Amino acid sequence: MIRPLVLAAVVATGLAATAAPPAAAQVPVDTALVLAVDASGSIDAGEFALQKEGIAQAVTAPEIVGAIRAQPLQRTAFAYVEWGGPRMVATVVAWMIVSDVPSARAFADAVLAAPRSPQSYNAIGDAIDHAAALIAACPCQPTRRVIDISGDNRDNRSLRPAPIARDAAVAAGITVNALAIIEDARLGPAGRPWLAEYYERDVIGGPGAFVEVAQRREDFTQALRRKMIREIAAAPSVRYAAGR
Repeated sequence: MIRPLVLAAVVATGLAATAAPPAAAQVPVDTALVLAVDASGSIDAGEFALQKEGIAQAVTAPEIVGAIRAQPLQRTAFAYVEWGGPRMVATVVAWMIVSDVPSARAFADAVLAAPRSPQSYNAIGDAIDHAAALIAACPCQPTRRVIDISGDNRDNRSLRPAPIARDAAVAAGITVNALAIIEDARLGPAGRPWLAEYYERDVIGGPGAFVEVAQRREDFTQALRRKMIREIAAAPSVRYAAGR
């Protein structure tokens, strides 16, 4: 049975987090990973469902569970955040430790069961700041700290612009990666998808930071799966990774 968490310090903006029992205090983990998902007004109900289902499918995929089990501590702490407008970022599923198939399924079920948070438009800097605070409050001892931002547009409403929030997170020892969901054929100055170039310039940062690309929203699950394997395994990476 899914029940409310009691990690009040990390539940945002009046939204009660729901999940399986919380991660035990100060448990060593290989990675603390915040999955910060775009829930802004540009995401319709069907698109939003695809994102949540993509997270559930990715976290429970054999290669993801295998990557977690291949790490020294065999544990990764996950949290699920929805972002959109300024001061509206919400921790929807607070920290849960995934170490095997049942715990992966428990996290996936919590993500799928949670109601969508109310959001407007597009404050990526606020999402980074919120996720960094969430990592600081994690009741675990992570070897690596990672924020995983996914979205389909640029920052335009943040109280603190995305590059400044990103720099602060990196200074705190956090790597910020991004998943760009490509909605059109526009290219940036370097000839790559414009949103990937934007995320590379203004959003990602820290050791091994990279941008993964979903060439359309239906590719979200596979792109997230590739991205999470690299994040969990801390594999060497380039700054931009096209969908493969």
